[in-house]
Amino acid sequence: TAERVAALPAWKHYFETSVRQRQADQNFLRAEMKEHGVKQNTEPPKTGNAKGIDLNNPAAWYGGAEARRIADNLVSFQTPAGGWCKNTDFTKHRRAAGEMFGALSGSLFLSTNDFDRPQDERWSYVGTFDNDATTTELRFLAKAAATGTNNTSLCAAFLHGLDYVFAAQFPNGGWPQVWPLQGGYHDAITFNDDAMLHVIEFLRDVSAGQNEFVFVPPELRAKADASWKRGVNCILAAQIVVDGRRTVWGQQHDAFTLQPASARNYEMPSQSSGESGTIVLFLMQLPQPDANVVAAVHAAAAWFEKTKIEGKAFRVVGTESRKLVDAPGSGPIWARYYEVGTDRPIFGDRDLTIHDDVNEISRERRHGYGWYRDTPKRVLEHYAKWAKAHPPEKI
Repeated sequence: TAERVAALPAWKHYFETSVRQRQADQNFLRAEMKEHGVKQNTEPPKTGNAKGIDLNNPAAWYGGAEARRIADNLVSFQTPAGGWCKNTDFTKHRRAAGEMFGALSGSLFLSTNDFDRPQDERWSYVGTFDNDATTTELRFLAKAAATGTNNTSLCAAFLHGLDYVFAAQFPNGGWPQVWPLQGGYHDAITFNDDAMLHVIEFLRDVSAGQNEFVFVPPELRAKADASWKRGVNCILAAQIVVDGRRTVWGQQHDAFTLQPASARNYEMPSQSSGESGTIVLFLMQLPQPDANVVAAVHAAAAWFEKTKIEGKAFRVVGTESRKLVDAPGSGPIWARYYEVGTDRPIFGDRDLTIHDDVNEISRERRHGYGWYRDTPKRVLEHYAKWAKAHPPEKI
């Protein structure tokens, strides 16, 4: 908010830039609708994630007609700020004059005091890193631009998107879920669904200047290099400390204090096993980890070992919804959320209640949310080898 940044020059500039850009994005659409006589803008086709934007085709495919058609569609749906919306099928058609930049992304279960209720239901997630948005589109554009011909417009759109990623980065190195800022939990540093991690990995690849990113100018590659490394430093700074001991991370962290923050009604401030797992897997891939990275990994691995759950399974029971049941020999699994300070598994519901037994929450939430994770199992498997090369005594 304006109040929180008033005495912090870098944050004040960031916030004011975001406000201006959000207004510019909205003004662009209003002017376009007026120019073309559009009374009510239409919504593009919806999809679950970035389906249709395939990043795994042979390199030559991205120089073909179908890839160019999709790339041109992506350019047409790029927001004036330079990002993309989520859950939208951009493969169907180019954006029409006055059409929304993305499909509406509101919850189907909004209550009166729902944290998920947007300030403007027709202007939500307009430019986001959620659900692989923006980084997926940028990677596709880079492949098409590097392989195809007559690619001036694709290169320009990619570079505009790269500037968007730079602009969205907080002064402390983190990234929000949505930019320009939307308000609420969307403004927090967002590890949920690996949003910030995907941005860091994208910038790391851009900075290397290899494969599809060869066309990126050296000065922008250098900027990307500095940006992703600041992101890693933010991750390390946000690692939750309890009684002087590093543990893991939350799904969201307050942009200023770096403390774990809440999101939707059933997503309370906590330690998150899934997102923490992918963070640690990423940190273990760094070729020359410094002492801070090494310490962070060892601490997180110890926490995963301490909090693992064995002999249990979370599955459908008869005609009921999913439940946590005894399953000798199963596991290990980890609860999605753990209470900071006690390491006790906790579970939230849409009515803002918090429970220590997943079987107590509503059937809808029990069935419709991933309350247990096994990502830390992969972490511990990789850690066994990694720790031999990076023993704690070398910190």
